[in-house]
Amino acid sequence: MLTMINIGIDNAVAFTLSGKVTEDDMKRVLMDAEAKAVDHGGIVIYEEIESFSGIELAAIAEELKYLVHAGIKHIKQVAVVTDASWIEKVVKIEDVLFRDIDIQYFTFAEKPQAITFLQLQ
Repeated sequence: MLTMINIGIDNAVAFTLSGKVTEDDMKRVLMDAEAKAVDHGGIVIYEEIESFSGIELAAIAEELKYLVHAGIKHIKQVAVVTDASWIEKVVKIEDVLFRDIDIQYFTFAEKPQAITFLQLQ
């Protein structure tokens, strides 16, 4: 289940995730990202992951369509908040692959620092 949240940053696309990411979940996130990119130019992303049990292939397809259509040029920073240590390794790889986006990992205890990190963009 994916739930959109407000973290008090106008250009933030923010959500919590528990379980599997569905196509509908991805569409909600990407619609929010597109709207905020139009309004603000650059966006930041806040992902709070309580648990992760996979992603539907259709959700991956939606994300790829967005990246091809809108590009990743609008994404300035990403904060991933979770206590799953294996996700920290994924975040480090993504930070290297997507050089123009500053992607950082934070634990749940560091949630305030994650929000501060996104405010400093």
